[in-house]
Amino acid sequence: MKACFMGLGYIGLPTAIIAAKHGVQVTGVDINPKVVELTNQGKLHIIEPGMEEMLQEVVKNGTLHASTKPETSDAYFMVVPTPFKGNHEPDISYVEAATRAVLPFLKEGDLYVIESTSPVGTTDKMRDLIFAERPELEGKIYIAYCPERVLPGNVIYELVHNDRVIGGMNEESTTKAIEFYSQFVQGTLHRTNCKTAEMCKLTENSSRDVQIAFANELSLICDKAGINVWELIRLANKHPRVNILQPGCGVGGHCIAIDPYFITADFPVESRIISTAREINNYKSFYCAEKVKNAMFEFELKNHCKPVVAMMGLAFKPDIDDLRESPAKYITTKVMQGCNNANILVVEPNVKEHNVFKLTDYKEAYDKADIVVFLTAHTPFKELPWKDDKVILDFCGIFKQ
Repeated sequence: MKACFMGLGYIGLPTAIIAAKHGVQVTGVDINPKVVELTNQGKLHIIEPGMEEMLQEVVKNGTLHASTKPETSDAYFMVVPTPFKGNHEPDISYVEAATRAVLPFLKEGDLYVIESTSPVGTTDKMRDLIFAERPELEGKIYIAYCPERVLPGNVIYELVHNDRVIGGMNEESTTKAIEFYSQFVQGTLHRTNCKTAEMCKLTENSSRDVQIAFANELSLICDKAGINVWELIRLANKHPRVNILQPGCGVGGHCIAIDPYFITADFPVESRIISTAREINNYKSFYCAEKVKNAMFEFELKNHCKPVVAMMGLAFKPDIDDLRESPAKYITTKVMQGCNNANILVVEPNVKEHNVFKLTDYKEAYDKADIVVFLTAHTPFKELPWKDDKVILDFCGIFKQ
């Protein structure tokens, strides 16, 4: 079987590699020539433990190659970004562009699958687009939606072992998609329809967002009440039916921070809890930025000099290099905009260089800083000792008790 993966990002590339490792002849397509070049050299452009060795293996044996254009295949997978516009309206233009790119290659018996997180009804819209442009294919190709549900940093295991929800345009499409994924997925493949599969993905991430919002709201309350939120949650979780998540400096990434808007945009009246959770998690980032700026102001008043401030972490979660929708990046930017010439040291150990921030080694930054702001709980940060001579703002639980 030949498969074409449109998009070689944080999900598209690992999925293409896993499929190629299980005997599928894969063409990976990306509009970024640098990504294509690196992939064909067997080099990852993302951080994912154990993945580069697998990439080198499938490139060497010829089961995967990358290109800037699609090639004739038996199955086509849309694994491109689905961001939102400035007003939090979903933007499916990347999915549409990828679909239009494969239109000339589609033939009878082919499988077309959207993996990109999408608003409800997107698969139906792409079906209508395909049949409007290629009416001779109506009833002769298989169309389905199958969202990913993997955790960055553990993608190799989860792509194979996690259950998948597969929603076809019809029963035949669902069966065809299940036949493909069963080549490498050991988890259960659950059958449904397109709209339910689309809503399932949005529901999973919206649920997580609501749960995190509760923890973040607790952290705001505890800060005002003078209570250690980490201790509070640890004690509350001793209840057999309570499982509160850990607070942070907001919510980031290309899933939890975005997917709820796909629901609130289409169902604004009904999605009140989901909408409020988004507001809470966004406010937490603003709150953290204000806390840092207040600490800087108080330091200057007390010491009659401007502080050295270490912003520890830019990624949206620990031990990855993904900065998409990162609250840590937002907070760092807000602090730098209002720093009044203070010395801001930006730390992100998983990124070699950044086009906006000059990066500093985490140990050097910690030693030099008067104010240390922990934004992302990267593993190396947890080895740093507590120092009483520093103002430490721990928003991610590095020193939680």
